[in-house]
Amino acid sequence: MSKRILILDNDPGILDVMQDILHYEGFEVKAISDTDNIFKNITDYKPDLVMLDYLLDGINGGELCAQIKKNPSTSEIPVVIISAYSRVLLSLGLYGCDVFIAKPFELNDFVEKITVLSGHEFNSPVY
Repeated sequence: MSKRILILDNDPGILDVMQDILHYEGFEVKAISDTDNIFKNITDYKPDLVMLDYLLDGINGGELCAQIKKNPSTSEIPVVIISAYSRVLLSLGLYGCDVFIAKPFELNDFVEKITVLSGHEFNSPVY
């Protein structure tokens, strides 16, 4: 059974790229672009991992991550924050994310981190 990943990013191009990469690796992916119904999406989709862009409309991904980690029904779900702003790394301990991935990311590194964190097995090597 393939692992489920929920991706939240407000950039449709980035969503498409990440979704394509992860589908190719055998993941089931749901991509969303707004934060309004994040907990409903988590409840309905039941992801094995949540990926959040740091810069989102209305709330930053770090704050959203903290809400996910503080909620007893979602606290065990691994959360990845992705950002082009590496200085975000300095405050990650406050948000409780499991992994930070800097944009632009190296494709192999991206896939490896998501695979390890989700407990998924590599579908095929990426070159």
